Amino acid sequence: LAEYFDAHFQHQPPRAECAPGLPFLDPGADAGDVLLELDPARVYQVDYLLAEGNERFMSRWGHSMLRLVVCAPGREPGPDCRLDLDHHRVLSFRAFVGDVQISSWGGLTGTYPSRLFVLPLDQVVDEYTRVELRALVSLPLRLSTDEIAGLLQRAARVHWGYDGNYRFIGNNCAVETFKLLHDGVPRLTGADLSSITPTGLFRRLRRQALLEADVPAEGPEAIRLGYRFEPMDAHYESLYQAAREALDLPFAGARAWLGLPPAERTGWLQHADLRAAAALLVLEQAALRRQELLARDELKRRFLDSSHPDGLDGLAQVRALLEREGALTRPAMLLQGAGYGTPQQDERRELRLAAKARVERIRQDAGRLHEMARQWLSPQRRAALEGGEANLEVLGERLRALHREAGGLVL
Repeated sequence: LAEYFDAHFQHQPPRAECAPGLPFLDPGADAGDVLLELDPARVYQVDYLLAEGNERFMSRWGHSMLRLVVCAPGREPGPDCRLDLDHHRVLSFRAFVGDVQISSWGGLTGTYPSRLFVLPLDQVVDEYTRVELRALVSLPLRLSTDEIAGLLQRAARVHWGYDGNYRFIGNNCAVETFKLLHDGVPRLTGADLSSITPTGLFRRLRRQALLEADVPAEGPEAIRLGYRFEPMDAHYESLYQAAREALDLPFAGARAWLGLPPAERTGWLQHADLRAAAALLVLEQAALRRQELLARDELKRRFLDSSHPDGLDGLAQVRALLEREGALTRPAMLLQGAGYGTPQQDERRELRLAAKARVERIRQDAGRLHEMARQWLSPQRRAALEGGEANLEVLGERLRALHREAGGLVL
């Protein structure tokens, strides 16, 4: 506001300085400080980050996000900042689903809130490439330093003050991302960018020459330079072929191997050499992750069925956890009293304490709920989870033994 009035009246009266940096709640940060104070001068580029689609109804047109290429402390802004992946953050508009079931009708009619999430890049890459097996394309937007600062200021205000209604068609991630670019970069207000699909917004950005044209979007060079993140299914296939050659596995490919009951894979694991065991370890981790997703879906359906004696109790506990998580997606609710805009110095101290306590409580509750959830699973699903965990222990011991035999250090 002070900058606006300074420019309008051509006068700069004395005033108190605002708190430095732009605050974002970053509960996924590993360092323990859940309040990110982002200095726009450390953001070298902003990428349009597109998660390619898959066969699921809600995902077939992809997902729109913005990647902030944040330089590590002490590094001068420049191309090397693209290597500081631990510091990169992703701005992602998502529907916050405060229930155990995602409803397509609810998504069409705007039942779910639309909120701006701030996520570590490695978490987003893992979510899409390893779990959903979807590729990510990350291409730099052609923005000046001042335009990046303006976009980030707008993003901070949206992060602290916006609570919209998410609609799969009318107000989805592509529409929200377009609005953020439109409002945060005045030069783009006249550009024809509006699209209801993420892939459509990608094409319009290219057509308007708003994406850097001299960077590769596909191929080995794009992967090497971090402009593309491939889904892990091709990697899983190459790992399986390595294990297949060593063990003469009779199964057609990685998909068939991962679909086996864990007990049927166990016998092969104990005969693997060092290279095959390392490959099978990665595949076994992927198989366990798949079983965890299936278990989550089974629990969701069970909780929604009130005829199960544990359904109502389990549903109440899951919903209570979701409500606590929901407070982190509306960060302004962590502050007491009236206020507006981005939080200032005193408010940030209060936020750090409140957010840290909330995150610790969520992690404790999630851990307890994770342990309790085993008893609510069907015997078949529980056996699949326990079998996958047992296979990981077998492979871990096998790798340690082979490493010792090869004269390596004891692990």
